[in-house]
Amino acid sequence: MEAAALLSPTATSRSPLPLLSTAPAAHRLHVLLPLSGRRRRLCLRSSPRPRGSLGCAGDCVVRSMGSSRERGVLVKTSSSSASVESATQEVGAASSGEWSGDAIRRRFLDFYAARGHKILPSSSLVPDDPTVFLTIAGMLQFKPIFLGKEPRRVPCATTSQKCIRTNDIENVGRTSRHQTFFEMLGNFSFGDYFKKEAITWAWELTTKEFGLPPERLWISVFQDDDEAFSIWHNEVGVPKERIKRLGEDDNFWTSGATGPCGPCSEIYYDFYPERGSSDADLGDDSRFIEFYNLVFMQYNKKDDGSLEPLKQKNIDTGMGLERMARILQKVPNNYETDLIFPIIEKAASMALVSYTTADDAMKTNLKIIGDHMRAVVYLISDGVIPSNIGRGYVVRRLIRRVVRTGRLIGIRGDGHGNSEGAFLPSLAEVAISLSTEIDPDVESRRKSILGELQREELRFVQTLERGEKLLDELLDEALSSAGNNGGKPCLSGKDVFLLYDTYGFPVEITAEIAGERGVIVDMKGFDMEMENQRKQSQAAHNVVKLSVGNETEIVKNRTPFYAESGGQVGDNGFLYVYGEEDAKQKAVIEINDVQKSLGNIFVHKGTIKQGSVEVGKEIDAAVDAKLRQGAKAHHTATHLLQSALKSIIGSETSQAGSLVAFDRLRFDFNFHRPLSEEELMKIESLVNQWVSSATHLETKVMDLQDAKNAGAIAMFGEKYGEQVRVVEVPGVSMELCGGTHVSNTAEIRGFKIISEQGIASGVRRIEAVAGDAFVEYVCARDNYMRRLCSSLKVKAEDVNGRVETILEELRTTRNEVSSLRSKIAVLKAASLANKATTIDNTRVVVENMGDVDADGLKSAAEYLVDTLEDPAAVILGSSPGDGKVSLVAAFSPGVVKMGIQAGKFVGGIAKLCGGGGGGKPNFAQAGGRKPENLPGALEKARDEIVAAISSKSS
Repeated sequence: MEAAALLSPTATSRSPLPLLSTAPAAHRLHVLLPLSGRRRRLCLRSSPRPRGSLGCAGDCVVRSMGSSRERGVLVKTSSSSASVESATQEVGAASSGEWSGDAIRRRFLDFYAARGHKILPSSSLVPDDPTVFLTIAGMLQFKPIFLGKEPRRVPCATTSQKCIRTNDIENVGRTSRHQTFFEMLGNFSFGDYFKKEAITWAWELTTKEFGLPPERLWISVFQDDDEAFSIWHNEVGVPKERIKRLGEDDNFWTSGATGPCGPCSEIYYDFYPERGSSDADLGDDSRFIEFYNLVFMQYNKKDDGSLEPLKQKNIDTGMGLERMARILQKVPNNYETDLIFPIIEKAASMALVSYTTADDAMKTNLKIIGDHMRAVVYLISDGVIPSNIGRGYVVRRLIRRVVRTGRLIGIRGDGHGNSEGAFLPSLAEVAISLSTEIDPDVESRRKSILGELQREELRFVQTLERGEKLLDELLDEALSSAGNNGGKPCLSGKDVFLLYDTYGFPVEITAEIAGERGVIVDMKGFDMEMENQRKQSQAAHNVVKLSVGNETEIVKNRTPFYAESGGQVGDNGFLYVYGEEDAKQKAVIEINDVQKSLGNIFVHKGTIKQGSVEVGKEIDAAVDAKLRQGAKAHHTATHLLQSALKSIIGSETSQAGSLVAFDRLRFDFNFHRPLSEEELMKIESLVNQWVSSATHLETKVMDLQDAKNAGAIAMFGEKYGEQVRVVEVPGVSMELCGGTHVSNTAEIRGFKIISEQGIASGVRRIEAVAGDAFVEYVCARDNYMRRLCSSLKVKAEDVNGRVETILEELRTTRNEVSSLRSKIAVLKAASLANKATTIDNTRVVVENMGDVDADGLKSAAEYLVDTLEDPAAVILGSSPGDGKVSLVAAFSPGVVKMGIQAGKFVGGIAKLCGGGGGGKPNFAQAGGRKPENLPGALEKARDEIVAAISSKSS
């Protein structure tokens, strides 16, 4: 069930630990290192080992992603795409209306499925590969199979893979083809077929299925690959003059610095075949676009750069969906396909511009927004949260580029009905609506995606506004200084560091703005400033002692604490550090979390509660036995719950996630509908039946295949070693699991389902309690019911009926109160009719109605406009309480005929009260959150309505 079940050299686990009291386990404190703020990390070890074998400071290393090429696509400066727009793209019988992006994706997958390929889902943008930062190609999920480290699950497969590449981010929007997010359609063979089938199928798909004219297609092959050349020419029939031999930089593909690789062959589309073939250059972006790459994966690139043959020859292909859509939809660039353009159109409407008539600079900015919004939506959906490190910084950088670009072209969130001032959520809504066939999970994560984007945007806007003013001054100074000296304007590294360190202004944004104004940035000077700060920080934090109140992270290479994994939370407890002279003098560290880090290192997070901690002291560890027992009860109950679900609703249901805490459990499972009350009762009853059976659990270590053959349940998508730990409740449950469990089901005491709900499309969640938490829950519910019965003066079985009666009485009373308030408001309005002023034969009433609520205000306005003779204009406001403002405007037909509309009028007035609103020409309502501004707003309303009527009358 959990990753902790792995028992292999690369992922070592442990058997469940016995219930622990405070039995000492002596270790010696060797290193004391600081963390930022008040949190400190203590690195401890229990046995000598070579220097440098334990990285206590928590540094992380990101390895090179390797080649910057996009599957053999030449990264060259693009020529203007204007000429491509005028090119006649004869794409067989296919029309752009016929070939939506979704249709292209489906046709590709169906084509290969009909030829024995298994259609597999896209893997996450966060790869399970330490050598790759983000998923950059469709083959990454198959890399262990290509390397022979895992057996193949199917002989061949086909996918549509989400990919992220940011190495060419500066080209996004400026060329016709560069993107940060794209889809790679691929077909893969794991020793099943090789070059001949890959080439002939690719040609059939391209010319027969997609209808591309053969005379517009060019081929590139690796310079030494005579076999591929022969297949293309002799068997497919491509003329020799349209087959180009290219070198290693262009036609030898690698997935990273190391890993599977091989020669490749690419298919190009020719926008201008009339130019002939004598001097054709496939690198000419104005004429050609590479859209399909066939990689003949036959080598493994090692750390030293050498190539070793793979055990079997494989095929890895990639067709850029956006590129094929560009060709089939007959548009001048990838951005104007139906995969991206809806986002661009939304951005253009928010900027109040037309993409069609926009200049090149505006179009470039809109393309950047369209591309980056897709990237951030899918990254956040896959769990990458904006931060200042690692993948989180990629998301943060992309978001910041969108925010700055949007503001540059005039987009403001508060101008589009969003009082918070964020515009990214509106753009993200469009990107999410386009995600259905790419990744169905994105829609289910809509709320968290929109929330994360709004928070990040609002944070950055504050940073942007603080830093932009200073940056403008520094750039003016640099330009002025260069003008006086006749040199090239340059922003110093010290100034760039000031913006970064003091104002939090991103370096890449500084460079971007400076570049737009023709100023270069001294990045070498900036790097020197950063290095100086790092050295000063190290010197200032040479901590050798921590005291009461300091938060710490204590690092050990072995521990009695269970570290969080597989859904089970880490143990809590205490660490004790004793004095050398007096053992009674000790420091007490309360541990509230334990995490497993790289290299089987365990990080104990906690707070010093007593004494102080110094380097060189011994340490004892004690796990909180009661909390451990709670986790054990909930973990075994989780296994029983999964078995009960399979028994009651069907064996096809499977685990989608879990949380095992000290006081509760949460189990996510794949199922297409809500569970009925009857099903939940049956599941709960069955689990409790197994609990009361007092069955002893059995644990054993087995070969992975033997465990599966025995019926052990494995977590889908989890990777296991050859040896796994199996936890079995005989006759009930058998799972691969490395967590802690009770020894007998009777220790669970009881099981109660708290809730069942949907959390995503096809995914349900059950929350439940067991053990002591079950007893506490049942007792608490019993006490609630006893008090409720006492308050309502009824028996438990009569509570429902009594509550329904009270609710009905409450509804009736509220309706009566609302009716009375409206009548009172009308009575107040009657006295205002006589106070109406006359402006050029139009009766006008603008008044503050005090604390009248919104419904009463509406009734009063309707009464007045009906009572006064036409033409009449009524504008009323009130402060009903809770910091709210209500506004209403009612105009008679005569006023509307003048061209004065209530809906447009009241919205502008509401802004003065910190709100907004609108409605029809004759009647509109609005609200706000600044009641102190109401008198001034009404005064302005009076002036504006008088001025409007006067201008229309004259």
